[in-house]
Amino acid sequence: MARSKARVYACCALMLLCVVAIIVCIAVLVRRKCPGDTFSKAAVAADSRKCSEIGRDILQRGGSAVDGAIAALLCTSVMNPQSMGIGGGSIFTVMDSSGKVKVINSRETVPQRFNPDLLKFCPKSFQMMTGTNWIGVPGELRGYETAHKLYGKLPWSTLFQPTIQLAREGFPIPEIQGRYISYIDTNETQSLRKLFSDKNGKLLQTGDIVKFEKLADTLEVIANHGVDVFYRGSIAEDLIRDIQEAGGTLTMQDLAAYRVTVTDAWAVRLGEYQMYIPPPPAGGIILSLVLNILKGYGFNSASLKGEKKTLAYHRFIEAFKFTNGLKKHIRDPQFSSAEMAKKFTEDSFADHIRSLISDDKSHDPQYYNITPHLDSMGTTHVSVLAEDGSAVSATSTINHIFGAKIFSPRTGVILNNELYDFCGRVDNIFPGEQPPSSMAPIVLKSRSKMLVIGSSGGFMIPTGMASALMNHLWFGKSLQEAIAAPVVYVDPENAAKFEAKFDKDVIEALKAMGQKQETAKHFYNVVNAVEKEDGCICAVSDLRKQGEAAGY
Repeated sequence: MARSKARVYACCALMLLCVVAIIVCIAVLVRRKCPGDTFSKAAVAADSRKCSEIGRDILQRGGSAVDGAIAALLCTSVMNPQSMGIGGGSIFTVMDSSGKVKVINSRETVPQRFNPDLLKFCPKSFQMMTGTNWIGVPGELRGYETAHKLYGKLPWSTLFQPTIQLAREGFPIPEIQGRYISYIDTNETQSLRKLFSDKNGKLLQTGDIVKFEKLADTLEVIANHGVDVFYRGSIAEDLIRDIQEAGGTLTMQDLAAYRVTVTDAWAVRLGEYQMYIPPPPAGGIILSLVLNILKGYGFNSASLKGEKKTLAYHRFIEAFKFTNGLKKHIRDPQFSSAEMAKKFTEDSFADHIRSLISDDKSHDPQYYNITPHLDSMGTTHVSVLAEDGSAVSATSTINHIFGAKIFSPRTGVILNNELYDFCGRVDNIFPGEQPPSSMAPIVLKSRSKMLVIGSSGGFMIPTGMASALMNHLWFGKSLQEAIAAPVVYVDPENAAKFEAKFDKDVIEALKAMGQKQETAKHFYNVVNAVEKEDGCICAVSDLRKQGEAAGY
């Protein structure tokens, strides 16, 4: 009898195991197929295929998400030196494997000595400002150092080796870099022009071999001896000597005094997701406000059909008009209260702004309380998701194309023109202050999904990100389709500028509703993202910059 019962129990247990196995197999078989690039363990989305691959290789060697991000950004400093480099600054939003999120802000700061009349030299309309007056104290490397100390796994020097090799041996100039080399004309500093010229003094072009040998030397010293050599040692001395010989005011004291800020990310609920954004002076609050306004409309895939599509984009434009009037509240919290900025993340504030939007018309400029400010551009972004579930969303910049266009021959460093970002935004600036920024590296997390996303493109950053998120999360487009979708940018004067291939019928309908249309010469919005859902990873680098993601 006992044996009979034992057999029954054994048969029941076996049947139960079979049922479980069948359920697991069905779950695997019906699992949603990810669109575009699909990976099973980890991925990196940077501005170029080469830099995505370098970041991926670091992850495969056991590196953390931060290790991969640093390696990819160092690579970008030579593949797209017009956008970022160690002469600039960055913001890292880091989620560790336990789900805790920190923001590491190493954006540039105002030096102790600067032109007190600097703001009087701000242009009335956008233009790329060059010269030493606009250089902020670089924070990029201190940011890498802090991030690596907190989250790094591989040795510091390992992260530098791929870029050192690229810079020293040279490589064919990719199309994007080649496109912007033409921005260096004979009126610019000769040292920068020489860097990108052949032996006959002619500017290099796409496909020509470019080398950054002096930068390779600098990176090798930093790799072997740490960041202090850039902020207190021999490299600092060479850098300051070059800047001062060019007429700049940065000092050794400015470099030595630079400090990185590490804070908790601000959390904002967005549907099923918790969205983690960097606090001011970053632009995360502007992005979160726009999304909070728009989520109240209950957008879905049907919102892109017929007249509903026009209404959806009318609301999108109107939301950005109101946020244009609120950018004056984004300032460094060490020099200005963040109380008003915090309100931007609250649903009640978004509800109030939404109540002011008319679905049948646009309004006169004063209705939106516009604060005049200037456009900006440039920057790079990298999104990383590692095997352990940790993630990094990192945006880095030297501001405009080739920054201040001041090159340090002794170090190979191109300097930023970050102080321009104060133009039209503030009435005064203070030593040590970080300028307001549109940069918004974010991470979105739900119970079963994660989305690591960010953008480059100056004031087009919130536009590109809001458009991608709206198209993906609400309109039901794949991540790749959402990023590729044509955008409408609302400029500082609340004119709508439509990217090529934007729906012409919608444009005409929006004009009939009173939307002011103007033409943009260029669209700089570039979104790079990595998403994990149902156990598979989709990684997308924006084709606007000819990017390509990599993973495994």
